[in-house]
Amino acid sequence: MVDISGKPVSLRVAVAEGKIRLRRSTVEAIASGRVEKGDVASVAELGGIIGVKKTPELLPLCHPIPIEGVDIKFRVVNDGVVVRAEVRARSRTGVEMEALTAVATSLLNVWDMVKKYEKDEEGQYPYTQIEYVRVLRKVKT
Repeated sequence: MVDISGKPVSLRVAVAEGKIRLRRSTVEAIASGRVEKGDVASVAELGGIIGVKKTPELLPLCHPIPIEGVDIKFRVVNDGVVVRAEVRARSRTGVEMEALTAVATSLLNVWDMVKKYEKDEEGQYPYTQIEYVRVLRKVKT
């Protein structure tokens, strides 16, 4: 682990985003609330929040930091779902790994909730894909 003890505490903000590509029929089921497992947006948001809290457990060299805020936005688009996460903390190190983990766990929760609709006749996922998980912005003040 990198020694951050000499760094000053400052406000850290990171925004990350990613997308899961889905079949049009799955997108319509999400938009109309017809997914058998429940409300996809709520579960994805909660999964992302849990992901933020668990980041230092999943990434062994990440520092556990006091998270002050998490905001996750879930947006249904024509060919899937886009998730954007903003994470805030006053810390000696950034929160971009937490924001990325929020997006990844949110998208994995979407996949889990809709996998029934995404499988082909052989039980495979030829269309479903998580893509473009990236940091859009990070701020240190």
